[in-house]
Amino acid sequence: MKVPSTLPVTVSREVERLLLEGAACAIGVSGGKDSQACALAVDAYLDRIGHTGPRILVHSDLGRVEWADSLPVCEKLADHLGYELVVVRRQAGDMLSRWQGRREANLARYRDLSCVKLILPWSTPSMRFCTSELKTSVITSALKKRFPSIPIVNVTGVRREESAARSKMPVWAPMQKLERRNLAGVSWNAIIDATKPAVLGAIRDSALELHEAYTKYGTSRVSCAYCIMSSERDLQAAASCPDNAALYRAMVELECTSTFAFQGDKWLADVAPHLLTQDALARVRAAKQAADQRKAVEARIPQHLLYVPGWPTSVP
Repeated sequence: MKVPSTLPVTVSREVERLLLEGAACAIGVSGGKDSQACALAVDAYLDRIGHTGPRILVHSDLGRVEWADSLPVCEKLADHLGYELVVVRRQAGDMLSRWQGRREANLARYRDLSCVKLILPWSTPSMRFCTSELKTSVITSALKKRFPSIPIVNVTGVRREESAARSKMPVWAPMQKLERRNLAGVSWNAIIDATKPAVLGAIRDSALELHEAYTKYGTSRVSCAYCIMSSERDLQAAASCPDNAALYRAMVELECTSTFAFQGDKWLADVAPHLLTQDALARVRAAKQAADQRKAVEARIPQHLLYVPGWPTSVP
C-alpha cells in the first residue's frame, strides 16, 4: 500500500504552473537512494496539487557497468507507486562499449595527426559524456517521442548537500533538449534542499528497501559499479560484489591496452588485484611502465606544437 511521503519538495512557480496545466512528469531513477526518495516525494506533491498529466519513471540502463540490483530497485519503486517504468538504452552500445570505442577513435585521430597527444578513453569529472550521452540525450529523446504534444517536466534527485558543485544548482531550468516548438521542456531538482537523513527516512517510511550496494556492500552512493567519481572505498566495495568481477577485469584490460589509469593517476587495477590472473597482473605492470614512457615522451613535445584553440598553429 502506498503511503504518502512527507519529504518536502522545493518547487518554483514556473514548474508548478506547468504541472497544473497537465505537463508530463518524468522522474529519473537510477536505483540510488536520492532518486527513490525523489520519486516518493514528487508523487505525493503531484497528488496534493491535483496533477492530471501523465507520470512515469525513467531509467537509463548503462549496460554492463550497472549494479545488478539497480533495475530491480527501480521496478519495485514503480510497482509501489503504480507508475510505468520506462527503460531506455543507448542504441550504439553501453557505457563500457563507449569507452572502448573512444579508445579506438582516439588512436585513429592520433595516427592521422589530428591530435597532439594520445587521449584517454575514460570520461572524467570535467568531461562527463557518460552522463550527457548515455543518460540525458537518451532520456530526452525518448520523452519527446512519448509526449510530442504536451510540456515535459524532467525530474532529478540532485541534492545541494552532495557536493560544492551541486550546492549551486538551481531548483529548475529550461532544458533545451526537451523543448519543442511552442512546448516547454524543463528540468526540476525537486529534492535539492533535502538532507540525507530525510531521504533515508522517506524510504524507510515507504517500506521500500535500499539498493544492496548500500546495505550489503557498504557504498556511499549508487551509480555505475565503478564510477569515475567513486572514492577508493566505494570502488573496493563494488569489487567485493561477485556480480561486478567480470566488469572489473574488462575495465582493467582497457587500462592496460590504453595505458591510461581509470581515475587520473589512480589505477582501477590496484583496487582489487586479487581478482586478476597472474597474466593480467603482468599486463598491468607493463601498462604502468608504458604510461610513464608515454608521459616522458609527451613532455618533450615543443610548447608551440601543443593543442590550443585554433590548433594547429604551425607546421612541424
